[in-house]
Amino acid sequence: MCTAIISVDPSSSVPVLLVGVRDEFVAREWEGPGRHWGERPGLVGGRDLRAGGTWLAVDPDAPRAAVVLNGRGRMAPEAVRQSRGELPLRVADEGKLGEFDPAVFDPFHLVAAEPDRVRLWSWDGEALAERDLGPGLHMIVNSGLEGEGQLEGETEDAYMAARLAHFRPRLAAAPRPEPGAGEPVAGAWGAWFPLVNGDGLPRADHRALLPLLDLGDGRVWGTTSVSLVALSRGVRYDFCAAPGEGGAWSRVL
Repeated sequence: MCTAIISVDPSSSVPVLLVGVRDEFVAREWEGPGRHWGERPGLVGGRDLRAGGTWLAVDPDAPRAAVVLNGRGRMAPEAVRQSRGELPLRVADEGKLGEFDPAVFDPFHLVAAEPDRVRLWSWDGEALAERDLGPGLHMIVNSGLEGEGQLEGETEDAYMAARLAHFRPRLAAAPRPEPGAGEPVAGAWGAWFPLVNGDGLPRADHRALLPLLDLGDGRVWGTTSVSLVALSRGVRYDFCAAPGEGGAWSRVL
């Protein structure tokens, strides 16, 4: 149940804000943000050690950021399946998807954010849709933009609906931050900071933005990192590898 939160305000000194919440099995190994890809030396992001890609990539020179979430629909054939972690790298590096075969990827939602434009691609295994995200607040979960593909009776979808219902009005009501280059993380993100740290909800709460659930048999699933990206003439990129702990944030860019 990954979540992406995007705020677009062309009149602001920081036109685009991006929050990337990564949910995964906690035993899945990864490295923190860095320049991990020799063939794309300008990109910065965390690296998934199983597949080699990333969930969120930043090109500080463009400036540009890209984030991917799992989608819903028909899965790719096992014989040709490629990792969705390649997609943020491609888009952050090139600024576009370009020529590619979506059928080799499982369903996804992919965001490309630049100071003057934010795009969302959604692939359900049958059709690839592209749209621009205009001014305002946008939340994306695995069932789509604002949960548009949610199904009645599905437990995971009920959790996503509860997350949206809790956090969307709080984010919309909070003063929109304009993170400066030299500010500490909490000051830079202002009223959003306690929200992206979980808003005080227990991590097992069905509304939680930063869930942590014991599924039994040694399997623990939940939020493993949170990224905050502010795009203006440059990039500010803050990262937390201990979700919910306000003092665990570090500055990447």
